[in-house]
Amino acid sequence: MRLDLPHDLPSRRIPEAEPPLELSPLEQRRERLAERAAENRGPRIALPRRERSLEPDRPREARDRSLSRPRSNDMDRPLDRRPRRQSLPLEAIDLALRDEEKKVLAEVGRFRVIATRDLAETVYQNRSSRMDRDLAFLRQRGLIQTDAVNARRDGRGGRVERLEVVTLTKAGRNLVCERAGLPQDQKLYSGLVKPREVEHDTQIYRAYRKEAQCIEESGGSNLRVRLDFELKAQIQKAIYAARKADPQRAMNEIKRQVAQQFDLPFVNNGIQIPDARIDYDLARKGDQDMGQGSRSGHADIEVLTAAYHPGHLRGKAQAGFRLYASGADRATLTTKVEGEHHLLDHILEL
Repeated sequence: MRLDLPHDLPSRRIPEAEPPLELSPLEQRRERLAERAAENRGPRIALPRRERSLEPDRPREARDRSLSRPRSNDMDRPLDRRPRRQSLPLEAIDLALRDEEKKVLAEVGRFRVIATRDLAETVYQNRSSRMDRDLAFLRQRGLIQTDAVNARRDGRGGRVERLEVVTLTKAGRNLVCERAGLPQDQKLYSGLVKPREVEHDTQIYRAYRKEAQCIEESGGSNLRVRLDFELKAQIQKAIYAARKADPQRAMNEIKRQVAQQFDLPFVNNGIQIPDARIDYDLARKGDQDMGQGSRSGHADIEVLTAAYHPGHLRGKAQAGFRLYASGADRATLTTKVEGEHHLLDHILEL
């Protein structure tokens, strides 16, 4: 007889849990920093930026050094290596300018380009060192630009003469328009154009100074200048309007009418345009009524150069312009018009 006795089943062995590994002090510090960063993390709110006024609150004596005059060591350094100044409102720049500097800006704006030697003579009474300091200051403020260009050769040999000239920048032109107090009909220019004609264009200013002196001595005042750029644009506009109104009219008839409208001579089927026209006011006569308004006049000036051929010179002489030429140009023209020396009788020397 077989007797089966119950046996206890062996119990499954459960592995004991491994004790947690201890972190190094460095890792524990990293975990604490990560928890702290998570607690403090939140949406970032940008703080409003404090607005700064464009107008300086300090008096003129305590203003920023950006308005100070260039020191001697600054003037010796090249222009492109000088420290850039911060931009300032036109009002602040205008207050920092001297009378001579304002005069320079106004004159250069009216004539587009003027030689520095002429500015030294007319504005600074031949004080060249003071002019150099003022031009350096205006250049640092971004109001003017100075360039050195070659003078005309006109077939002459030898060394080429270099001419230093001044023109306005756009910022300088804007400042003159708003602050110079010039007549509203006075056109202003900026930038250097036609470098080959720069010497001739600078002579226009010298001719203007001589003619303006004669006008003021005869009682003229409130002088305005219209260069040939402006006159040509006005004439072309008038011719276009006349042709559009009556396309069947002959061109010579239209030009003659436009020449009469602008009080310009019509010579050899063409309108003679001067280098510059000086408009001015005349004082009232004793018997003139106050309600009739002021009398006005104009003078047309032309600067002759050695490049003028005899036919061109004849046309300018017939036009009745006030003719000016330098001594060297006059000598060259004399050889070109042999037998017609009467053309040179009314040429004034610059």
